[in-house]
Amino acid sequence: MSWEIIGKYLPLYQKAAVLTVKIGFIGIAAAITIGLLCTIIQYYKIPVIRRIVSVYIEISRNTPLMVQLFFIYYGLPKIGIQTDAAACGVAGLAFLGGSYMSEAFRSGIEAIAPIQEESAYSLGLSKLQTFSYVILPQAFSISVPAFMANVIFLLKETSVFSAISLMDLMFTAKDLIGLYYKTAESLFLLVMFYLIILLPVSVLGSLLERRSRYAGFGS
Repeated sequence: MSWEIIGKYLPLYQKAAVLTVKIGFIGIAAAITIGLLCTIIQYYKIPVIRRIVSVYIEISRNTPLMVQLFFIYYGLPKIGIQTDAAACGVAGLAFLGGSYMSEAFRSGIEAIAPIQEESAYSLGLSKLQTFSYVILPQAFSISVPAFMANVIFLLKETSVFSAISLMDLMFTAKDLIGLYYKTAESLFLLVMFYLIILLPVSVLGSLLERRSRYAGFGS
């Protein structure tokens, strides 16, 4: 292990880490949005669209992210839809993560007693108000552990972006190993940067879980 080599490689990993975090969190934000929309569609049992959402969730959850990335990066240009590696990475995370986020939200909603919805209607709340002020806050509280697990899972899945030549952490490590054969130093930096990214997210998830517990939910 050469600390001189580690110091030399450090700027390359810092640049790759910024790109990894940027694409990761944009993709996760899109995944949360997609997941919430899918949950609303399933909650209101919207005809036809509900079936489409169910098919999307099954396809997304049962195919690897790498296959999805290859389809977006290499397949879409065949039908005239051009995309770069960064946009492909965001789209891949959003497509995969949307289904997982939807299932996390759905599990939280299903854990809420039906009498809560009935009580909200009896008080004169509309369906939208009931979902926004009664159902969703409690569902989120229950879903926090699964939600944060999905965030960490998606951040770790960014490691496959190297397959589409995106200069992320994994690509940088593989590139340096291939060029200079400094395996120990390259892998050490790879592990350390993933820990730097993921540990704060894990700690934040634990804090959020504790703060969001109330009335026995999430315990």
